[in-house]
Amino acid sequence: MRSTILAYSTVSALALAFGLTPLSGHAQDSTQGEALEISRQEVLNAMSEATHFMVDEVAVNGGYVWSYLPDMSKRWGEMEAYDTMVWVQPPGTATMGHLFLDAYHATGDEFYYEAAKETAGALIWGQTDEGGWNYVFDFAGPASLQRWYDTIGKAGWRLEEFHHNWGNATFDDAGTAEATQFLLRVYLEKLDPTFRPSVDKAIDLVLASQQPMGTWPQRYPENQLWEGDYTAYPTLNDDVAAENMETLIMAWQTLGRADVLPAIHRGMDAFLLLQQGPDQPGFSLQYDASLEPVAARSYEPLALATHTSASALTKLMDFYELTGDTRYLARVDEGLDWLERVRLPEDQWQDGRQFPTFVEIGTDRPIYVHRRGSNAVSGEYYWDYSRENLLGHYSGLREIDLDEMRARYERLMNTPPEEITANSPLNPENEVVLPEFFTLGEIDVSDLNASEREPTEEVDTAQVSDLISSLNGEGYWPTELIATSNPYLGEPPAAPSEGDFAGTRVGDAYDTSPFLTETPVTGISTSAYIENMGVLIRHLDQTGS
Repeated sequence: MRSTILAYSTVSALALAFGLTPLSGHAQDSTQGEALEISRQEVLNAMSEATHFMVDEVAVNGGYVWSYLPDMSKRWGEMEAYDTMVWVQPPGTATMGHLFLDAYHATGDEFYYEAAKETAGALIWGQTDEGGWNYVFDFAGPASLQRWYDTIGKAGWRLEEFHHNWGNATFDDAGTAEATQFLLRVYLEKLDPTFRPSVDKAIDLVLASQQPMGTWPQRYPENQLWEGDYTAYPTLNDDVAAENMETLIMAWQTLGRADVLPAIHRGMDAFLLLQQGPDQPGFSLQYDASLEPVAARSYEPLALATHTSASALTKLMDFYELTGDTRYLARVDEGLDWLERVRLPEDQWQDGRQFPTFVEIGTDRPIYVHRRGSNAVSGEYYWDYSRENLLGHYSGLREIDLDEMRARYERLMNTPPEEITANSPLNPENEVVLPEFFTLGEIDVSDLNASEREPTEEVDTAQVSDLISSLNGEGYWPTELIATSNPYLGEPPAAPSEGDFAGTRVGDAYDTSPFLTETPVTGISTSAYIENMGVLIRHLDQTGS
């Protein structure tokens, strides 16, 4: 049962354009006969028990990080966290909030709506004055957060975004976008006016931060903390622009905010400006104010990026589906041809990855990033043309389904625009409903403990039975925490430690970056909770029980 109050009633074209995952009603389960062995009440009981544990025992004022030891003596987001800290990046606090709303829609149980409200309250507490969110905030206050940045954050060699306490909001890793979208969903659920000011403030931030040519920076407001600060550059990295446009489209769909429409169109047009010339019609991770490619983090050199190029070309095809404007398809074929040109020879493919991450501007030569040293003080990154000793934490090769991209382009070229845009949410004549479930598809996360298993469309009885039986006596799913981190030991020494750290995720004992351990322990994982709850939600939807 769903008790949300929305003004729209047709299939979401937003879901089609941006990959959200609505379900097609109560599909017939191929194992429905077997599913009778598991009662609806058993599933509901497991969902309730697991959620009560997360809400009552794990949450800090409604907020979450990513993983915890069972005794709560240590916890981690992307890095080790204080027990007063909240992580915003997926699969953190906003993702948990989305899951609570999904569970509410699947069960009609007000408990989940109340849990979502608590999570929304945590995010509102951590919202910046301008309206966005940092990766992390601390209920103990700014002095505690600064102490974390000066120690654990600063010592993470490869996590350069945590070397500074920027004091502003980030669009990286969908943090601000996901938090905004979740708060919007909470508001729409019962039109509770408590949440509307924070929703409007967040949307206003997305509008205010858009740069004159339609691009967005990684962080806002601009706050240059050091020479070479890249966070004000127009960026495509981690789908910053696409996530912001998705947020604005949702605001248009559900709130009727006409002021977001010009920003959406400027954002789409920016992709036309960012594609490089006919000799190399690809895209970079980020650009300077004149829209020339630039470097950012020290392992993101001045170059064109194949994965970003593939993503941008995919977005251009999305924009055509949203608008029917052929400008967005005009140079897609050039970009696809360029990607084909820079594909590596077959004898250099590795585990399905056929493309170099970075391509040198002007030559099309693959370039590869390496590192030397052992920690945040002694270590450094550099690039050359050698494939030896590639980074362990940032792939030097990429997998791109170029054949599928080209097939989609051909389909779009041979389909009338009016047919393509029939359900576009940008058409004011269309009534469009947001997807009922936001967490049942694949969620892009940086959590090393997250399962790499792709979500399944069909859930069988055995899978549901295993989940119910594997919930432990305390009320959580014990999860092997394959990632850990070194404790902060103080200022790293200037001289490199002995050892080869070129291809590892972590450096010496002074590096606080998380890494995969050979001695994992069992703990509590928000990503495991979200994934397992998603299976149970999908089961309820499939069986109609």
